[in-house]
Amino acid sequence: MFDATTILAYKGKNKAVIGGDGQVTFGDSVLKGNATKIRTLHHGKILAGFAGSTADAFNLFDMFEEFLENKKGDILKSVVEFSKAWRKDKVLRRLEAMMIVLNKDHIFILTGNGDVVEPEDGEIASIGSGGNFAISAARALKKHAALNEEALVEESLHIAADLCIYTNHNIKTLVLEDTKA
Repeated sequence: MFDATTILAYKGKNKAVIGGDGQVTFGDSVLKGNATKIRTLHHGKILAGFAGSTADAFNLFDMFEEFLENKKGDILKSVVEFSKAWRKDKVLRRLEAMMIVLNKDHIFILTGNGDVVEPEDGEIASIGSGGNFAISAARALKKHAALNEEALVEESLHIAADLCIYTNHNIKTLVLEDTKA
């Protein structure tokens, strides 16, 4: 069983940001410290992050990209159809994996159980071993610090890395800018 990753996403007023650490562990060993677990999808209009096996991530990202193409980039329709397919696939539904996908308008957590969860606040979501640490830090920093969206995600992930042994400080982020801002 892999214990790995902290992914945090924030859909702010001017930017949508996703970030993740680079650590991949197996049991009590670090296999890799600089993995990339986030990516852009659908012509750079969607951000996605993955917690679980790295090999499975590529398959799930590609599968979700197909749904986005079929639904012409409609993230809401894509997450619903993707979760149905993920749940019905005998191999995929056994994965202990989760994804976060977001654009400038929506943010969702997807699981192999067929769950599609939009965060209560509609702004911040986290998954992975250090997810609870990261989201706690993000909520506190949003309320009490004057940070832009990318800085908030980075700092929250660094706080998670200080607390979670399955999260490291090799933080990567991706940003969707609001061109109207």
